[in-house]
Amino acid sequence: MGQLKDIPFEEESLEIKDRVKKYWNNRAEGFYEMRCHEIESIKASRWQKEIMNNAPSGNIKDLNNKTENNDTKNIQPETLKILDIGCGAGFFEIILGKLGADITGIDLTENMVSKACEMIKHYGLNEKARALQMDAENLSFADESFDMIITRNLTWTLPHPIEAYGEWKRVLKKGGVLLNFDAEYAKGAHNLKQPENLAHRLISDELKDECHEIYHMLTISNLSRPDWDKEVLRKLGFTSIETDPGFGSRIYIEQDEFYIPDKMFMIKAIK
Repeated sequence: MGQLKDIPFEEESLEIKDRVKKYWNNRAEGFYEMRCHEIESIKASRWQKEIMNNAPSGNIKDLNNKTENNDTKNIQPETLKILDIGCGAGFFEIILGKLGADITGIDLTENMVSKACEMIKHYGLNEKARALQMDAENLSFADESFDMIITRNLTWTLPHPIEAYGEWKRVLKKGGVLLNFDAEYAKGAHNLKQPENLAHRLISDELKDECHEIYHMLTISNLSRPDWDKEVLRKLGFTSIETDPGFGSRIYIEQDEFYIPDKMFMIKAIK
């Protein structure tokens, strides 16, 4: 892979970040509605199981059998501080807050953070969950603040993914776990207007076109992932780095309103 490099020109990075921020601000209302549906769907328990099965050892009590039977009542993770980077409308804050985890979500976009706070309040989880506006590439948390970091469909949008990975490692405790759920969305940008792309069926063509343009402004769109991510994490000093290219097929079994043709992978790394 050679030297670790991000986008070389700061003005280009700022343009991309501004466009990404505007795009997701415009998507916030519809995104909130979709996540409300997803929280009440079978996918919520699948996400709970996948995430908690990969949590730092010693944090989870009797989770496997309960999630297998879709019985998540009274499942209490021991003190587990989670950072959700790119939290969107607050999906992980709800499903993990319900399990008893202490979870903080951050997002670059004001409208998404507002929706996440609304979601947290609706489910009565203000004591367990919170959402803050923050840049994933420049976190304001102290070193070694979290046991676990999770992020979903975010890394492909970042102008400086290497810098972001470095920041995530900084705020993760020694022995902590990073879980990155993402896909090569840029390479599948043409799928946005395909009939089988059910998750985007209600998005306007104008927003789809804007998303397509953003995809191809990003350096990461030309990389081979998740192999590229694995090498970056290795050079940053993470240990026990694993990739799971079949992850998405365990979550998105049905071709329903959440279905996207691009295959999601999981990256797990331990600090």
